[in-house]
Amino acid sequence: MSILLKSVELNGQATDIYIEGNIIKCIAPAGNVSEQLSLSAGTIIDGCRKAVLPGLMNMHTHAAMTLFRGFGDDMPLMSWLEEKIWPNEAKLTYDDIYWGAKLACVEMLRSGTTTFFDMYHKLDATAQAVEEMGMRAVLSEACFDHFKPELADRSKQNIIKRFRGKSPYSERIHYALGPHAVYTVSGELLRWTSDFAKDNDLLMHLHLAETEGEVIQCQERFGMTPVRYLHRLGVLSPRMVLAHVLYIDDEEIGMLADSGTKVVHNPASNMKLASGYRFKYKEMRDAGITVAIGTDGCSSSNNLDMIEAMKLASLLGKAWRKDPEVLTCDEMLYAATTAGADILSMNAGRITEGCIADLCLVDLAIPAFTPNFNFVSNLVFAANGSCIDTVICDGRIVMRDKKVPGEDDIMEKAARAAYDLIKREK
Repeated sequence: MSILLKSVELNGQATDIYIEGNIIKCIAPAGNVSEQLSLSAGTIIDGCRKAVLPGLMNMHTHAAMTLFRGFGDDMPLMSWLEEKIWPNEAKLTYDDIYWGAKLACVEMLRSGTTTFFDMYHKLDATAQAVEEMGMRAVLSEACFDHFKPELADRSKQNIIKRFRGKSPYSERIHYALGPHAVYTVSGELLRWTSDFAKDNDLLMHLHLAETEGEVIQCQERFGMTPVRYLHRLGVLSPRMVLAHVLYIDDEEIGMLADSGTKVVHNPASNMKLASGYRFKYKEMRDAGITVAIGTDGCSSSNNLDMIEAMKLASLLGKAWRKDPEVLTCDEMLYAATTAGADILSMNAGRITEGCIADLCLVDLAIPAFTPNFNFVSNLVFAANGSCIDTVICDGRIVMRDKKVPGEDDIMEKAARAAYDLIKREK
């Protein structure tokens, strides 16, 4: 399988990109790809008035929560979880999660995302959806024990069972561990999952320091703030990926940096749930921490548009600092592509020869790119996910001409699953 992108804009220059299998094999000025490669291309895409980007990487999602879009809005985090989300999640079936995840895949592809880092339940349902949609995902099964030993034992057995056999899915799908948060997972289970992650070379995904209430509760229960608590437990490491991390001081930034811990900023859900807004992107990046961007789930951010998330992250960071020079558009694009690839140890997130061919084409023939003095600025500050025309993941075209195959049927079935779920008795 081979694809030739002809005369697509890359760094302001008309460029030809030749993809062989799932690898970018050749990048050359337009018209300079060898005749032999041009003739061998199985698919040729005219890149006129299109720009190419690395596939975007949504580094914190709960994909199947598309089923809860618009359900339980305008509520504080804990009330929203305890009254709206957790009671209905307890009713979720395999089919519910499958259709919710398929809808998420459609939405992410339509806005240029090729890879996402998910935390949810019934991973096989999401894995099946991702496999069928041709995307790439790292799936972490949310685990809770609510400080009850019997629930901790159940979580451990579920994790051991998950990793006992060989995955039936392609190399586009990997698993990770997903202890939910310090207020739902005991220190004993956090240590156990950390050891299991180390022994099996796995990532861990955890919500942390998302609200002031969480910080206060952590101090009352453990005598210290959430980051210091994880540091005392000895679970901070290059395998740990923390979502949110809004409430953090300089000493804690040093702890994260020294341990190699990674962080994901989720500006939309942080603002919508009023969790907080002073995310210390600059301080973390200056300390050497890898910081990526995520949307969170559709129940708390209402969409999975990573282009919108880049804009929100930048504007929010500028506003609370009263500094227009921080969180530039180029930094946001890096956080939405290369940083995610680095966290997942993927040879992607860049457009260079030898990298995995996860790419998206941007439609430049729209008002958001007219005039086009600065493409990245227009992408981050003027456009949204609707500017994406074509998506290539793992060297395969998974969306073309702004249409994902089967999307109408998927949307209809996901909507039906959502309505049925809310009406269903537990």
